[in-house]
Amino acid sequence: MENVAANPSAAAAAAGNGVQASGAGGERPEDASKQNLAQVTSSIQKTLGLLHQLNLTVSSFNSASQLPLLQRLNALVAELDTMQKLAEGCNIQVPMEVVNLIDDGKNPDEFTRDVLNSCIAKNQITKGKTDAFKSLRKHLLEELEQAFPEDVEAYREIRATSAAEAKRLAQSHGNLLNGDVKVKAEH
Repeated sequence: MENVAANPSAAAAAAGNGVQASGAGGERPEDASKQNLAQVTSSIQKTLGLLHQLNLTVSSFNSASQLPLLQRLNALVAELDTMQKLAEGCNIQVPMEVVNLIDDGKNPDEFTRDVLNSCIAKNQITKGKTDAFKSLRKHLLEELEQAFPEDVEAYREIRATSAAEAKRLAQSHGNLLNGDVKVKAEH
């Protein structure tokens, strides 16, 4: 550790310099992004360790510990430089609300909870509207059936035919009606 700490360029080389070599052809951007994020996380952990070592050195400082203190400071600067270079390759967007919560000393999980609660409330409102439209459709069909029974029967036949055709088309393309892709079982 002290050899790496004495040589900032060695520290940068050991932790990675933020430049990723091109993958062999088919590397997906998601994989590269995950790898870059893992490198940044590793660099953060290493920085925290260096800060802890620096704290211990400073808290028990004497004239003999000046060289280790300088080496640890150099290692910290090199690791912070490495972290910054690695972070440039990460495209992570943190909502300002989360940053403000952290600045206020609050738990950022509160933001997640509030967003989820908001989504649940909006989902319930949308479900209520959908149920209301289904009820209205059912009521209108009942009223129309009483007034125009032959036309409603023709309408239902057309709806059944078009629904069967849509289902057949979706199955032939491997898509489900809700837009999801059907996963084929492996043999």
